[in-house]
Amino acid sequence: MSDASYRDAIFSTPLDKVARFSFDEQVVACFPDMIRRSVPGYGQILGMLSLIAQRHLRHGAHVYDLGCSLGASGLALAGVLPPDAFRYTGVDLSPAMVARAKQTFQEECSNHTMQVEEADIRTLEYAPSGMIILNFTLQFLPPADRDALLKRLYDALEPGGVLILSEKTIDADERDNAWRVERYHDFKRANGYSDMEISQKRTALENVLIPDTLDALHGRLAQAGFPRSMTWFQYLNFTSLIAFKEG
Repeated sequence: MSDASYRDAIFSTPLDKVARFSFDEQVVACFPDMIRRSVPGYGQILGMLSLIAQRHLRHGAHVYDLGCSLGASGLALAGVLPPDAFRYTGVDLSPAMVARAKQTFQEECSNHTMQVEEADIRTLEYAPSGMIILNFTLQFLPPADRDALLKRLYDALEPGGVLILSEKTIDADERDNAWRVERYHDFKRANGYSDMEISQKRTALENVLIPDTLDALHGRLAQAGFPRSMTWFQYLNFTSLIAFKEG
């Protein structure tokens, strides 16, 4: 990002009542630091997007980035692919995120066709696209809304198109899940978060971020119509899948 971001200290002081997590101005201000310190493997996932696009995206095709936040996925694509290689639409429900993403694209990749919309991805009218990115977004939708969205995304993809789905997951096995969660908290401690910050953020995300198991995600993709999906990345309880629409 061209503008400096702030260190994530949202939960660094004791709170009498922890509010539900939301992507407001306070989160936007520290979001790059929050993601870097809270999402294992996020940089690696971004780094692979342009490589996946080079292999699977038809030249000049449209790309959706749903729940685009500050536009990191769009920047990753624009940093490698030439301006005529793709057209990008980022979509986010947070006005603060949309405003910052628009500013960033104008400053850093003005030669590319990059637009950002403030909209609900569940009701958006989708244009035909060659690639759809859903990075850590589905988990914030009510579980009952997820299958219908994935079906609409399958229908929007061109033959030969791909969906990238990155999510925080849970394990069906309670012992395995507990181990991954404990190591994830170790990861956050190693990145400078205190036990109080970890606990208060976990409380803020209760019933806001509702994860699926990895098997459930593959099942949702199959039900949506994708004949093939695979897990291409996993780091603790954070995963990224690719789903293919046959040509």
